[in-house]
Amino acid sequence: MKAPQLNELIRSRRSVFPAQFIPGKPVDKEIIEQVITNATWAPNHGQAEPWQFTVFSGKGLVKLSTFQSELYKQKAGEKFNPIKFEKLKNNPLLASHVIAIGMRRTTTKNIPEIEDIEAVACAVQNIYLTVSAYGLGGYWTTGGVTYYDEAKSFFGLNGPDKLLGFFYIGHVGIQPGAAKRSPLHEKVNWVDV
Repeated sequence: MKAPQLNELIRSRRSVFPAQFIPGKPVDKEIIEQVITNATWAPNHGQAEPWQFTVFSGKGLVKLSTFQSELYKQKAGEKFNPIKFEKLKNNPLLASHVIAIGMRRTTTKNIPEIEDIEAVACAVQNIYLTVSAYGLGGYWTTGGVTYYDEAKSFFGLNGPDKLLGFFYIGHVGIQPGAAKRSPLHEKVNWVDV
């Protein structure tokens, strides 16, 4: 890949939300395996590889849908929002695959927790770029049950591990709009003397 191609891939990447997917159109498992493989090539301190991915597809999407909507209903109490409940129940069913993004806490090395989290975030960027390179749509959400401790065991996580959200993947039906970024001079300080 040449630098201009990489620049284009990075700058054209967009979040594509479940309502923008072509419902029911599956992504080949081989592509999802490439997506996950590329995720595991993210930089990480001490080669700890702190990521833990749980991939839902087919009937697994129904299991995820039921689990997260029911846990939300149980935990929400008087703050229960029926629109949020329906979204948690229906959004997974619009995707081809949903990847639960887990962070397994590195306990055998002296690595600060934030560095495990940062490594997983780098892995998610690799997921985003790979999905985009294949012409697919993707979206990382940290909503729903992400921060419920009670959710962790469903995704094979426990103790100091963290659930860092979900990555939805599907074929793009409705193209996302153009994105904007503020000028570099508003967020970069150059120190060259």
